[in-house]
Amino acid sequence: MLLTVVVLLPLAVAVVLMALPRIPDRVASWAWVAASAVDLALVAWMWWRFDPGAGIAFDVKVRWIPTVDASYHVGVDGLSLPLIAMTTVLFLACAVWSLREQHRPRAHAALFLFLQTACLGTFAALDLILFFVFFDLTIVGMYFVIAGWGHGNRRRSALKFFLYTFVGSLALLVGFIGLFLGSDERTFDMVRLADNPPLQGAPVAGGLVLLAIGIGLGVKTPVFPFHTWLPDAHTDAPAAGSAILAGVLLKLGTYGFVRIAMPMLPEAWRDWAMVIVVVGVVSVVWGAFVALAQQDFKRMVAYTSVNHMGYILLGLGAAGLVGPADDDARTIATVGAVVQMVSHGLLTGALFLLSGVLWSRGGTYAFDRWGGLARPAPVFAACLAVAAFGSLGLPGLSAFIAEFQIFTGALQATPVATVIAVTGILVTAGLFLLALQRLLAGPTTAPASAANPGGLVDVNRREVIAIVPLLALSLVIGLLPRVLLDVVEPAAELVTDLVAR
Repeated sequence: MLLTVVVLLPLAVAVVLMALPRIPDRVASWAWVAASAVDLALVAWMWWRFDPGAGIAFDVKVRWIPTVDASYHVGVDGLSLPLIAMTTVLFLACAVWSLREQHRPRAHAALFLFLQTACLGTFAALDLILFFVFFDLTIVGMYFVIAGWGHGNRRRSALKFFLYTFVGSLALLVGFIGLFLGSDERTFDMVRLADNPPLQGAPVAGGLVLLAIGIGLGVKTPVFPFHTWLPDAHTDAPAAGSAILAGVLLKLGTYGFVRIAMPMLPEAWRDWAMVIVVVGVVSVVWGAFVALAQQDFKRMVAYTSVNHMGYILLGLGAAGLVGPADDDARTIATVGAVVQMVSHGLLTGALFLLSGVLWSRGGTYAFDRWGGLARPAPVFAACLAVAAFGSLGLPGLSAFIAEFQIFTGALQATPVATVIAVTGILVTAGLFLLALQRLLAGPTTAPASAANPGGLVDVNRREVIAIVPLLALSLVIGLLPRVLLDVVEPAAELVTDLVAR
């Protein structure tokens, strides 16, 4: 029941906030902080009690739609628990960030609490229909976040986000139905489908189901060429919305690959592994070069997400190349992909919150409107530098641990693709260093709508409390990676074994 409490607690608080309209806005904002803090404490207790070698833990199964053997089935293992923990950390950071939200703060808090339940439910789900329900609810929640609290062309960007991802989710549902029809047991239970994978010995049908699932998850991830909704959604979303969109919602796609596509369609995954690797490498290179060309800081960070999601697909695709690589190499690549999900969530979440500092001070993210911020805003500059160096893979921070393992595991299986992908790190390093130079160095300049350059306000205490813990966790993973790797490795090894069947 503990996991159910973790998943549903934010929703319960959201319902209370909306059912009692007389609750003061200030109390509603603090209720979001309190609910997220309690959720994080419960997840920390789960982490403390979790045995990585015991498989699924904290599982609950209740019959729901018996005619198709669909149930409320939730649980955690070494793949989902780190992402659930990252989700609670990011939502708490965004709750603290939003304490001074002036535009309908009660509805704002309730919507993010609803979104938190949807995200946690997706990571915890062990039934395909339950996964799909929570997966779709995240689309609804983020649509209203962008349309209601964004800026610029927020309604157009929200609609574009909704249409792209909703069409992708329909493809995902078709894939789930294909898994159900192709299974001997006719079930939507994810554990049973992984134990007895459907469509074995049916390469055409398996490939088509994988294609449907791949499109649905690829749009959400997003990978090239399904990424075109991402820059607009990020640019026009509020800072907290962008942090959750990049830090959590994108991981629902990559998590679906490792939780559903790989163990339930092992034969199809092996047959199409090289295509997955190619898509990953193209996303790495395309995302890096397009990010380099941006003149807007937030849009640049958005395109780096395409780049970083490409690394994850490279690692997961390499895990399907059974012939050219041994079991240890494929496990290392899978572990690296999961660590990259966590690392990207922390660092990119911090970068988007930092972009919110620029918007709140000057109403723009354009590089040519800012400069020399290291002098009037040294704390902002320090946080931005740590987040940027972490994202480009500097040793000592979490992204290095992730990318090192992805490249180490993938090199044996697909050396040419891996070498090409490494160039993405060089381009990423260049674009982040260029961004730091544009924003922090030179004479101090600021938009006309901001305070005069000499009086620019550094990050305040609320912003520091929201951002610094994300960077600190990235540092902990970079310096003490066993804290995370001990949890991930047994589950990743199981997935690679299932793919190799």
